[in-house]
Amino acid sequence: MLSAKSAEIVEATLPAVGAAIGEITPLFYDKLFADHPELLRDLFNRGNQANRTQSQALAGSMAAFASALLAHPDRRPDAMLARIAQKHVSVGIDNDQYRVVHTYLFAAIAEVLGEAVTPEVAAAWDEVYWLMANALIAIEDRLRAEAAAGAPGGAADLWRRYTVVDRHRETDDVTSYLVRPADGGPVPPARPGQYVSVRATMADGARQIRQYSLSGGADGALRFTVKRIGAGADGTPAGEVSNHLHDHLRTGDALELAPPLGDLTLADGAGPVLLASAGIGNTPMTAMLDHLAATGSPRTVISVHGDRDQLSHAFRADLDRLTAELPGAVAHVFYERPLGDWPQERTGLVDLSTVPVPAGTVAYLCGPLPFLRSVRAQLLAAGVPAADIHYEVFGPDLWLGRDA
Repeated sequence: MLSAKSAEIVEATLPAVGAAIGEITPLFYDKLFADHPELLRDLFNRGNQANRTQSQALAGSMAAFASALLAHPDRRPDAMLARIAQKHVSVGIDNDQYRVVHTYLFAAIAEVLGEAVTPEVAAAWDEVYWLMANALIAIEDRLRAEAAAGAPGGAADLWRRYTVVDRHRETDDVTSYLVRPADGGPVPPARPGQYVSVRATMADGARQIRQYSLSGGADGALRFTVKRIGAGADGTPAGEVSNHLHDHLRTGDALELAPPLGDLTLADGAGPVLLASAGIGNTPMTAMLDHLAATGSPRTVISVHGDRDQLSHAFRADLDRLTAELPGAVAHVFYERPLGDWPQERTGLVDLSTVPVPAGTVAYLCGPLPFLRSVRAQLLAAGVPAADIHYEVFGPDLWLGRDA
């Protein structure tokens, strides 16, 4: 994929670029938004920019892609690219923006690395960038075409107005919204585990976009679930759009959604499946469990969930009901600080050493990064192949490229 000359230069300069990437990407975003404030206002997540997690994700994906090209020159890291492409399409990034990004990214690289960026070095990294960009463009074009094919009349604009037909409070800080297309048409097809993008108009007029996992649905309707996010003690900003929806979105209100996307989807099969989640990470797992119950699946289904306590556990009743409906299903719930009597072996963080994991299990994980790392390591130790462990993390994927 990389030319021999560029591969040699990239390999020699990757340590220097990698060491500086944490300085390059924030500078890139600062320069980009200074000249194009509309991108921060109406496209990029302002919260992720404020806490710099988007910069970290960009840095990680670039370094991972370059490393993958060097380690495996005969194949492309499609799993990593597919996840990025899904997120790009979900927020409306178009092909022209790759040239804009190129201009500001390479200006930031030149400013940070100075004279080290010779014409030969710049050309080699330019090749890396366009290999990645053109691969993403091809994947995103296909995703947009598939989404348009499922839209009324094959609409080119993927954004569509929906009406809230029901609002249900799952816990004090988790609310589900059932929505139907305002045009009366059918809902787009969705696979268990996918998310929708919601575009909300904020108080300052900005149109911010966020992704929320589908947690089920009904005939002609989709259900997505939102957790209220408070400001963190470490300075992490409160959830701008999530809190706005909690405070203002009511039954009968209209909102804009993009079609369902996301690559953490329940694959067909007859073998055992393990659904592991922590906190609000059980949203896509609930959709998967709902699908298995609705189709009368005979598969062995192992649900594992970790939460703070019973009151913070969203979809607790759904987990009990759906598990009872499936003949081969069992649920293991761990609470860090359980209220009242609770088994000692299920108190604390999720511990799979007490959960039987049959041979041939395919696992799906969703939750914060520490949970993902811990559970993935436990599954590997239990003999589950890495290729059979799939994950989703809310927000910028700071784990991206780990197994690319």
